[in-house]
Amino acid sequence: MIKLALFTVTYCGLWYKGPALSLEDQIVKARELGFDGLAVETKRPVALPCDLDRKRRVKIRELADSYQVKLCAVETMSNFVSPIIEERENNLCMVKEAIELAKDLEAPIVKVFAAWAGTSRYDGLGTYEFSYRLFDYKRNFVTMDKMWRWAVEGIRDAARWAEEYGIVVALQNHPPVVSYGYEDALQMVKEVAMDNVKLCLDVPLFTDQSDEYIHEAVEACREVGIVHSHYGSHAFGLDEDGVITIKKGRYRWMKAERVNYPAFIRELKRIGYDGFIASEECAPVLENHIPQGIDVVDRRVKAALRYMKTLIETGAEPEIRLV
Repeated sequence: MIKLALFTVTYCGLWYKGPALSLEDQIVKARELGFDGLAVETKRPVALPCDLDRKRRVKIRELADSYQVKLCAVETMSNFVSPIIEERENNLCMVKEAIELAKDLEAPIVKVFAAWAGTSRYDGLGTYEFSYRLFDYKRNFVTMDKMWRWAVEGIRDAARWAEEYGIVVALQNHPPVVSYGYEDALQMVKEVAMDNVKLCLDVPLFTDQSDEYIHEAVEACREVGIVHSHYGSHAFGLDEDGVITIKKGRYRWMKAERVNYPAFIRELKRIGYDGFIASEECAPVLENHIPQGIDVVDRRVKAALRYMKTLIETGAEPEIRLV
């Protein structure tokens, strides 16, 4: 049975007006909302590994067990491709710390990016604008092929460290370096060629949302293994009459009005996927371009969770309204 998790990026205090929820608070929040698990982002102020000593890690794991919330994954913000040597080496140290954290939390998966441009805070909220400008500038000093090879080498290093603890490394199909879709991420996993390197496959990152392409993607990735996934709560909402709303055109790279979750869930069920799909809110929470508070995040998360639960349990969408 496919299970649903809350991703701690949602309540990290970066994307909405208001404070972050601690890792302990997010365990409680996950249970109160009705999630089966929690995926942990390795970033301050919630869960930077060097901020969590052994004693606190034990207490976190015990708290999760007491609330029956599975700590399903530790998710890094890795970037293996910087042309700056020290930045690549610092990244490797960060990933190794994340693997140690996953071991202590008994989380079976560590998610990595081939490259993550990063985030900044501006005018109170998080933004990707500055980091992508810097990433694009740095790529002037390295070829795409070299970045690809650095990513493969970095994932192999991570996999060797993870192997010691029986942990799986999951590569997310997230740009840059890997392109939108599944093809590049799948090819990179094949080139890494290690048994404990699998895929984190996110359907919102597909430009093509047709049933045929989603079937092709899941079938192609089946052999190397899909072990983790995400869905975005930021496209969801609730009308006053209780009907779930979905914003059209929420993903600018997509050749469709909205994400084809019905086809994705159908395909995951077909191959017997029984892992987690994590709910994430990872962009500025705005209404009419005005920053919103945690109450809006709650509304979106609840609406998306209701949608996904119904889809998983019945195979059909609940009543929705495109807006």
